[in-house]
Amino acid sequence: MLIVYSHNNVPIRLTVERWQHIVYRHPEMELQREQILDTLAKPDLIQQGDFGELLAIRFYPKTPLTSKFLVAVYREVSSNDGFILTAYLTNRPLGKRVIIWKR
Repeated sequence: MLIVYSHNNVPIRLTVERWQHIVYRHPEMELQREQILDTLAKPDLIQQGDFGELLAIRFYPKTPLTSKFLVAVYREVSSNDGFILTAYLTNRPLGKRVIIWKR
């Protein structure tokens, strides 16, 4: 299990089970574990999810799929605990989501 601190200074866990889920659903993410953790720690943008989750988003000029935004979806359960739900690459963040924080 890996832990990284979110923008709100909450420890966010990346468990083996969640990592396996990410790689199974998004095989292009297999070599992107460090980028996921960096995105959570230093996002360009944080958006509100539909069900209480948060989306940390960061642009990467070079990924396995050319230049893309990496989205790390996570939940802050308390000020002392949180976990990653999933992560994926996208062309651009969804414009209809509420922006909670922007660099």
